[in-house]
Amino acid sequence: MGFGDLKSPAGLQVLNDYLADKSYIEGYVPSQADVAVFEAVSGPPPADLCHALRWYNHIKSYEKEKASLPGVKKALGKYGPADVEDTTGSGATDSKDDDDIDLFGSDDEEESEEAKRLREERLAQYESKKAKKPALVAKSSILLDVKPWDDETDMAKLEECVRSIQADGLVWGSCDSSGIRH
Repeated sequence: MGFGDLKSPAGLQVLNDYLADKSYIEGYVPSQADVAVFEAVSGPPPADLCHALRWYNHIKSYEKEKASLPGVKKALGKYGPADVEDTTGSGATDSKDDDDIDLFGSDDEEESEEAKRLREERLAQYESKKAKKPALVAKSSILLDVKPWDDETDMAKLEECVRSIQADGLVWGSCDSSGIRH
C-alpha cells in the first residue's frame, strides 16, 4: 500500500490516479492523512496531473489549520492504493516495532509481592463490605384501576373478586371505600 516516491513523476502519477474519484486521501473531509501525503510531496504537481494539483491546492489552503484537522497521522506507506508497492520504507519497520510497545508502562511481566499483597487486601475489604449489605429484593408496584360498568355495580363485591387473585409473591395493599390506597 502506498503511492511510491511522491517526489518522482511516477509517484505523482499514482497519486493523481488515486485522486481521480476522491477529494481526499481518506474520508470526505481533510484529515491528517492528507497532511502526511501533502508533506511528502515536494511541491505543486505539474498541470497535466489535474487531480493531484487540485488536491494539492485544496490542502495547501488549510495551511494554518493542519494541526487541528481530524485523524491521526500514520506512516506515509499506510495511505494510497493497495496494489502499489510501498517504497517509503516506513511501513516495514512499523510492523516489527508494534510488538515492543507496552501501553501500560510496566517493564516486568510479573506482579511484585507488594502489589499482589495490596490487591489481595483490597479484594478482601471489598468482599467484607459486600457481605454486610443486605440482599436487594426486587419489587414491583402495580396500580390496578378497576372501573365499574355503571353506577349500580357493587364496588365492595368487585374489590373482593379482584383481591381473590392469588400469585406467588403477590401482596395486596389496603384501600378504603373511596378507592384510596393506604
